[in-house]
Amino acid sequence: MKIVADSQIPLVQQAFSNIGNLHLCAGRGITPEFIKDADILLVRSVTPVNASLLNNSQVKFVATATSGTDHVDIGFLQKSGIGFASAHGSNAQSVVEYVLSSLFVLAEQQDFDLSNKTVGIIGHGEVGSCLSKALKAIGIEYLVNDPPLKDETGDAMYMELEDVMKMDIISLHVPLTIAGSYPTRNLIDKKILAGLKQDAILVNTSRGGVINETDLKQHINCHQKFSTVLDVWEHEPEIDQELLAKIYIGTPHIAGYSTDAKIRATTMIYNETCKYFNFPQNWKPAGGLLDAGLQELKINGEVNDFDAIAMTVTAHYDVRSDAAALRRALEIDRTEAGWFFDELRKNYPLRREFSATVVKLPATRHSLANILLQLGFMVIKQ
Repeated sequence: MKIVADSQIPLVQQAFSNIGNLHLCAGRGITPEFIKDADILLVRSVTPVNASLLNNSQVKFVATATSGTDHVDIGFLQKSGIGFASAHGSNAQSVVEYVLSSLFVLAEQQDFDLSNKTVGIIGHGEVGSCLSKALKAIGIEYLVNDPPLKDETGDAMYMELEDVMKMDIISLHVPLTIAGSYPTRNLIDKKILAGLKQDAILVNTSRGGVINETDLKQHINCHQKFSTVLDVWEHEPEIDQELLAKIYIGTPHIAGYSTDAKIRATTMIYNETCKYFNFPQNWKPAGGLLDAGLQELKINGEVNDFDAIAMTVTAHYDVRSDAAALRRALEIDRTEAGWFFDELRKNYPLRREFSATVVKLPATRHSLANILLQLGFMVIKQ
């Protein structure tokens, strides 16, 4: 059995070499010719999987080591009898940690009290619901918009988009869709942006096409107090350099790139592949793989709970390092910007999730301990 896989899928050799003849390839280099005699195709978000890629192949099963699936023509796979699996939800915690880090960093840079801000969550799937739980634990008010879930559940918690967009901070967590009752391509356009608060903060960790970037640039030009955090971009890796120069935090599509999330994703698609072909599931990531990056933080008794949370989050992961890395793209030749974007993703450093940090607290800090535990940190009270 021949398996073609994106070489950037973590541990792909360890996981899949025991079930077939594994051939690795750069994700953007996966072509019809390369996969024509493959049985299994393993991709990431950089590889469009559609009729053009698969029509003359013998591929029987496709798996993407990503939570999002907009790069895969699932309808075509179903019509063609090709099995499919994704790593849905594998990076939810990682993305939420990115959002929290960004908000605490902006609060520090712009000198505002995040505890007094409200958050609008657009999309309440794996990531959006994980974010709402984190905000609830911290004590930050939020509203949620998710029309498909409202139709499905009838839950009154799902508010209209116009109401949610009135919040101080807007965080986008929707799939990129162009059809159906609620398409999300260019969801955030000139009309929606005009309804935001003058000093609103817009965070996008979903897909670049959800925001009309031309409209966004015009809005930024006219609203000096408006702040933008972008991890995803239209036309990746050839991102809009002018837009990058205008925003507060810009990163190279790495919000979900924690080491934990990557290994979780590989494990998920391995298990699904084995289930599809009725193979024994003999591989598990070695325990030592996630021993790296462990750290300890100590909080004294003088810091209030909210400040302690901010300190802990940013000490664990400070988004400014990733933003500074991408900003260097403004200093290089534009013809190399796309290559640079991909290189930052390809060589992304080790980044653990909150569970890799042990926070030591005074025994009396019960409330803070409870919040940090809900966020995912390990806590020791002394």
